[in-house]
This record gives sequence, C-alpha cells and structure tokens, in this order.
Amino acid sequence: GCLWSLTCVNIGGILYVYHLSNFSSTNPSFAKYIHSSICLSILSIYPSFFYPLIPSSTQTNHKHLLYLQRQKTQILVHSVSCTGTEVHLAACPLEYSKPNSTSFCLGGMPAVVSCMPGPLFLQNSSLKKKVKVSTNVRLKGGSKLGEGRVEVLKDRDWGTVCDDRWNLQSASVVCRELGFGTAKEALTGARIGQGIGPIHMNEVKCVGHERSIWMCPYKNITAEDCQHTEDAAVRCNVPYMGLENSIRITGGRTHYEGRVELLIPDSNGTQRWGLICGETWTTKEATVACRQLGLGYANQGLQETWYWDSSNVTQMVLSGVRCTGEEMSLSHCQHHKTVSCQKSAAKFAAGVICSETASDLVLNAPLVQQTVYIEDRPLHMLYCAAEEDCLSKSAAKANWPYGHRRLLRFSSEIRNIGRADFKPKAGRHSWVWHACHGHYHSMDIFTHYDLLNANGTKVAEGHKASFCLEDTDCQEGVSKRYECANFGEQGITVGCWDLYRHDIDCQWIDITDVKPGNYIFQVRGGVLVRTLDFLIYRPQTS
Repeated sequence: GCLWSLTCVNIGGILYVYHLSNFSSTNPSFAKYIHSSICLSILSIYPSFFYPLIPSSTQTNHKHLLYLQRQKTQILVHSVSCTGTEVHLAACPLEYSKPNSTSFCLGGMPAVVSCMPGPLFLQNSSLKKKVKVSTNVRLKGGSKLGEGRVEVLKDRDWGTVCDDRWNLQSASVVCRELGFGTAKEALTGARIGQGIGPIHMNEVKCVGHERSIWMCPYKNITAEDCQHTEDAAVRCNVPYMGLENSIRITGGRTHYEGRVELLIPDSNGTQRWGLICGETWTTKEATVACRQLGLGYANQGLQETWYWDSSNVTQMVLSGVRCTGEEMSLSHCQHHKTVSCQKSAAKFAAGVICSETASDLVLNAPLVQQTVYIEDRPLHMLYCAAEEDCLSKSAAKANWPYGHRRLLRFSSEIRNIGRADFKPKAGRHSWVWHACHGHYHSMDIFTHYDLLNANGTKVAEGHKASFCLEDTDCQEGVSKRYECANFGEQGITVGCWDLYRHDIDCQWIDITDVKPGNYIFQVRGGVLVRTLDFLIYRPQTS
C-alpha cells in the first residue's frame, strides 16, 4: 500500500527504486529479460543483457565498481514477478523487505542491468542502421519529442487511430515501436489536435509485448463508429538529455521570445555563449530551437531582432544553420564550419517566438485531385493576374492583349487541425490594397504551387496571395470566427477551413512554357506554421 515510483540511475548499472524518500536497490532473483525490458523502456532504452555481477581479473573497472556498490546497497524490493506486459515496475507483483530483516534475499545481490539507447539517441551512426524504427507509424502535432497524435500508414494513406479502449498498453507499443520508452500517457479526445483523412483503427487491444501496433487486435472503422474528435495520442517516456542546458533566449519581452544563444566550445577548450546568424533562419530552425528550449511550438522564426533589448548581447558563433524541423537540438542541424555572416551585428541575430499552442494547416489533397484541369485563358482577361505576378516570366513578352496563357487550375482547401487559430502576422493597418482586384492582401504569399519534373526540378511555379483568409466552413460544433466582409478580421479557426476555388484569379500554375509529359504537382504552404503536409501526384498534361 506504500506510494513508490521507479528510476534507473545509469545506462548500465544497479537497478534502484525510489520508495518514499529513499533510493534502494532490487534483488536479482527476478533477473529476467522481461523485467529489465519494463524498467529500461521507461527510460527509452533497450535492454541488451541482464547479469549477476561477479568480479574477476578480466572484467573492466566499471564492472568492478558496480560490484563494490552492490556490497553496500540496502535491498528494499524482492520477489518481483512481472509478465513482461506491464508499462512500469510498480504494476508488477513484488514484495518489500520487512524492517530490520536480513534473510529475505539469501544468496542474492542487487540486480544489475545493461542498456542500449533507442535509435534516436544513439551517437554511433553504424549502430543506428542496425536498430530500425517503424516507417508505417508516426506521431504528429506534438510540441515535444515523443508526443503526438498517432497516425498509421495503410494502403499508402496515412490515417488516425480511434480512442475507443485506448490505454497505456497500446500506447506503450506505439512508443517502443518508434524508439522511445513506454507511454507516460495514453491521450484520448484529440488532445493533441485532430487528424484529417481516414481513421484506420478502432478498439486497439494490445497486450503490451507486441513489436508493432499492427500486431495488436483492432477493428476496422466506419464513419459512424468514430470521428476525428476521438483521435488517439501518446506521450512517451524519453530519456533526459540535458539539451536545454546548451541553449537560451535573451532580450525578449517574455520568456517565450528572444535572440537564440548557444553554448559552444571555444578553441581553447572553454565554453561560451554566442548568437546565431539570422540570414538562413526560418521557421524550421525556430521549431527545433523552441523544442530544445522546452517552450512548445515555434510561432515565428526571426531573421532580425533589432527591436529587442541589446544591452548584454554576445558575439555570433554560428551561421548557415539549416534544419529539417525534426531534430532534437540545433547541434544536430547543418551549419557552417566557420562563422560566415554578411550581417554580423546583433540586430541581425536569429530569434524565436515560441508558444504552447500552434495552428497546424494541412491541405485537402483529394479535393485538388478532383478539381484539377487545364484552361487556355485569353490574355485580355489576365491583366489583374499579371499585375499580381501570377503568370510566368514569359508573359511579359507576349503580344498583349492577343493570345492566351495555358493554366493548370484547381481548388485548394486549407484546414486548421492544430490547437490555435491561424492569423496573419501583419495587422490590418499594414495590409496592402490592390486596386485591380479591389481587395486587400493580408499576406504576400499564402500558398506556393510548383510543377516538378521526374528529377524534382521545378519547371513552373505559382503562388496565392491571401486576399481573403476566412472560415469558409467548419466541422460540426465549431463556429466561424473570421470573415473578410467589411474589412473584417482574417484567419482560420481550429476545426475550420479556407477554400480557394479553382475559378478564382491566381488559383493556378502558368504552364504555357511546359512541354507535355508527366509531372509532379506540389502544393505547399508559404505560411509560418509548425508543419504543413503537401500533396504530390502526377497529372498528364497535353
């Protein structure tokens, strides 16, 4: 009946449990692989072996040190009997030692485990190749490593998991499959945002020892069974890496914003704090920085920070930082070997504005596929489009108003499935008026449209400026908040979407100069959000 919790103090060492206010070790009589699996999976490390330590002349100093420690340790727990499916040792049957008892662990000594980090935490690249992480299960929408909405790949289509009967056993299978420890939390009710598209699984019933969620019994889903408001999510146990100790932000108005500073080794072996050049700084790099800081999502990545306090600025120590957005730390991103920054003053240092919540914009891919077509549009109908730079460069040499341009047209629906409304960064006072179309632009570019050849080279491009960013429609139970009428507030509410129909000016790619053939059509967001899924498919042009 005592309250207790567990910790493993070393990757390779004596197994300790925390009982009330004291650490005590465990008896090796339960020294079986399944028990070490439970302990180590909490730390996001894999058990490699479990051994009773006997000193000999051939053993390392490390093992000898462990042997000496075992002679001194008070043993608190014994007769632990796990099945191997428990998510932590506290769930296993066990016995505590009685006060002043010395006979309950006859012939035994404290248990010792040796652990191997999960593939995400391995420093040795050769070992990373040997330990595989699932490619048909992923986490989306989380601000921290090891948390997110569970998505699974079925028939080349990503979908979510319904939260009916979702528990720690099933969540732990997902966490271990992705290289983390067991699950701290099995989240229900779309706590980390709603997904989009199909729901592939319902009533998942994992025992806890499965290597993949696909090995667990589950029911196929129908639209009547579950909605995206019931998407399952997880928070996994992740080993403490201390990454936040080598990064800080300074000069901001709140502790969520400021110039990014890194602690890096100097040439003389000491460490010093320094700034990052802002020239290549984008939201992807800011996402990694906010994650490393433990401050959630990146609201903005700033290339200039002249408006913040500069009374105690440091020198620039890093430049050319380029991240994918998935890294755990800025030190894992690409960067210049030596600092090379054209604007090296502190006012051009990289900065971030982090947030506990963020919007998450995704494209409705099937709608693009359903609505795409080619139109030959007369030049005399494209004067406003040319003014807004919606045609390819060769249009400037055309014989206006005669002739036409060949346009690849389609509808684009952008949904906000995040946990915060999306709004343009610029206030209404700075929106730009376009007289030709008779409307304001709240953002220069909202969406990019690219046409790529088989090699991935861009052969044509387009873009859509946001002249009206509003809630076209919303899912059931969600009310519209944004509309453009009467110079209204623009944005996209969580659970709503903005629709740009195929017959709106600039909702196209100018393919006049593109030869007939197979191409990759790519739609990607130009907005500063944490992540934006995009569609790739191959239309036949003629």
